[in-house]
Amino acid sequence: MSDEKTILVIGTFDTKSDELRYLETRIGSQNGNVMTMDVSVLGDPQQPTTISKHEVAAAADSSIQLAIDSGDENTAMQIMSRGASSLTHQLYLDGKIDGMIAMGGTMGTDLALDCACALPVGVPKYIISTVSFSPIIPADRLSADIQMILWAGGLYGLNSFCKSSLSQAAGAVLGAARAVEPPQADRPVIGMTSLGSSCLSYMKALKPALEERGFEVAIFHATGMGGMAFENIAARGGFACVMDFALPELGNWMVGSVINSGPDRMLNVGNAGIPQIVAPGCLDLIDFAGWQDIPARFQDRPFHAHNRLIKSSALNDEERRDTAREIGKRLAKSIAPVHVILPNQGIEEWDKPGGAAYDPDGLTAFCEEMRSSIKAPAGLSEIDAHINDRAFVDKALEILDRWIADGTVKSGA
Repeated sequence: MSDEKTILVIGTFDTKSDELRYLETRIGSQNGNVMTMDVSVLGDPQQPTTISKHEVAAAADSSIQLAIDSGDENTAMQIMSRGASSLTHQLYLDGKIDGMIAMGGTMGTDLALDCACALPVGVPKYIISTVSFSPIIPADRLSADIQMILWAGGLYGLNSFCKSSLSQAAGAVLGAARAVEPPQADRPVIGMTSLGSSCLSYMKALKPALEERGFEVAIFHATGMGGMAFENIAARGGFACVMDFALPELGNWMVGSVINSGPDRMLNVGNAGIPQIVAPGCLDLIDFAGWQDIPARFQDRPFHAHNRLIKSSALNDEERRDTAREIGKRLAKSIAPVHVILPNQGIEEWDKPGGAAYDPDGLTAFCEEMRSSIKAPAGLSEIDAHINDRAFVDKALEILDRWIADGTVKSGA
C-alpha cells in the first residue's frame, strides 16, 4: 500500500489561517500531501488555497457576493456547505484525495458534517470541533465512520492545548488513509439490525446461514448510532438486502428520546430500492440516555437501568399502535419488495411469561394494528412464535430464499 496519500484540509482560512496552516504543516511533516479548501465568506486568506472560496460558492451554483448579500451568516454558510460537500465528493471520485479533515466552531462543524457525509464508508473523515460529542449534533448528521476530536482551548489562536488536538488529528487522518481497508465488493452484503444477544438472539443462527448462501453479514447495534450507520450505508445502496429486525430507534424517535437515529429511520432502504425483511424486535421498549430525565408521562411505568448509559421503560397500548401505523406508512414508501414477519408470542427476550417486559395485552394491540397497517404489495407473515425462536429464523430464511430464487436478491454463492 502506497504511503503517498493526499488529505483535503477544509476551513475558514480568513479567520483560522494559523490553525489550518499548522494542521497542513503537521500532515506534511509526516510525508503526507495536502489540498486546501477555503470556505470563508467575508475575508481572504493570507496565502492562496488549492480551492478558493469563489470556487466553493460556484459549486453551489452561487457566488460569494450572493452569500454576502444574503445578510445572514447561516444562509451564507449553507451556500458554502453545499459547494464544499459537492467538491469534496467530486475530488474523491476523481481520485485526488484519500481523506478529509475539517475544523471549526459550530459554523465550521455544521459545514464539515456535510462534507464528511459526501464521502463513502472507508474514506477517512476527521472533524476537529469545539462541539465534538455534543448533544447538539443529531445522529442523522453523522456519516457512518466519522471521527471527531474536541478542539480544546482553540477558539481563537494557537496555543499548546489546541496544538495537541490539531497534531493528533493530523496524524490520525493520515494514518487512517494509509492503514484503511475499504469495504470490498466481492460478496453481496446483508445489513441486519439487532441488540445484544441477551435480548435478541436470531443473529446467532442467521449469520452462518447467510454466509453459507454467499453473503457477507453486517450487524448494526440499534442504539441510535448503529441505526444511523445502517441508514447511511443503505442510502448509498450498500446492501443487497436487509433484515431490519430491531426497531427501538423508531419508537425512541417518536416519543422524544435522544437514543434515535434520526427522522429517516426505515426510509433509506426502500428509497434506495433495496429489498427488506422487517420484524418489530424490541419495539415494545423505549430507551432513554442514562443522564436524561424520564419524561413525566413515563414516570409511572416500570423502568430498567441497563447500565449508566441507558435505561428503558415500556410503551403503552396506544403508543404501540402508533408505532405500528408509522411502520406501515414508512414501508409503503419503498420502491423495492418488503416483507414483514410478525412474531405474535413476543418481540424480545424479556417479552415472555414471567419476563420484566411481558405485556400480552400490549403485544395483542400492536399485532392488531400491524395486521391493518401493512398493505399490499408489502407481504406480512404472522408466526405463532417468539422472535428468538428457531421458527423466526426459518421464516426469514424462507423469504430470502424465495427472493434469491426469483431474482429479487442476488446471492454471492
